[in-house]
Amino acid sequence: MNTPVRSSTTASTLMAALVLAAGLAAGGALGGAGFARMRTADRTVSVKGVSEREAKADLAIWPLRLVATDDDLGRANSALERNVQQVREFLRANGLDSSAAEITVQEFRVEDARTTGGYNNTARYIIRQTLVVRSADVERVQAASQRVPELVRTGVVLSSGQEYGGGGPTFVFTGLNALKPAMIAEATARAREGAEQFARDARSALSGIRTASQGVFEILPRDQAAGISEESQVMKRVRVVTTVVYGLND
Repeated sequence: MNTPVRSSTTASTLMAALVLAAGLAAGGALGGAGFARMRTADRTVSVKGVSEREAKADLAIWPLRLVATDDDLGRANSALERNVQQVREFLRANGLDSSAAEITVQEFRVEDARTTGGYNNTARYIIRQTLVVRSADVERVQAASQRVPELVRTGVVLSSGQEYGGGGPTFVFTGLNALKPAMIAEATARAREGAEQFARDARSALSGIRTASQGVFEILPRDQAAGISEESQVMKRVRVVTTVVYGLND
């Protein structure tokens, strides 16, 4: 009577173990298939598209920093006034009169070398004043700036000053907003071209944009060389880079 009971119990236990093993195997197979699909769904390619344009400056800002020195304050001031007049005549002679340029007088400053401790075999009074030329005629400003030695030969003393860099004109491009739409479109199109090529090489297909970001527009010197800044060049290079992430399908 006891033997059949043990056989039945053993058979039941074996059957339960087989069922559990089959369940675990099936569960493992489904889990592996799900992980594989998740990895496939997350397949992406990140590409960059570049757009560049050559642009010409449309605004020139030219600070002319004047300096006059003398042991007598009145004589120093008179010398400065003569220099200001000579600079204005120079600008008119080079076509930069009031109709072609805005000329403003800024930064009038008087220094007494005796009070600053620098009075030693130098003039006591130093007077500084800056004339700022602002004009849309960048070629004329550029041409006049190359004739500065003529102005110096008349006795005008010029100083660069830290706030104005090297003292030459600064050429500014103000038309960036007009270029932005076309450049963004071009950069995005080039990014898609790169993604499509990658997909072909990978025997895959693009499934749409996942993310996209636009880089900062850069205004660079057209001619890059040591010691030459973008601000000193009339011709410039505008550049933008977009980054686009595409999904990939099998």
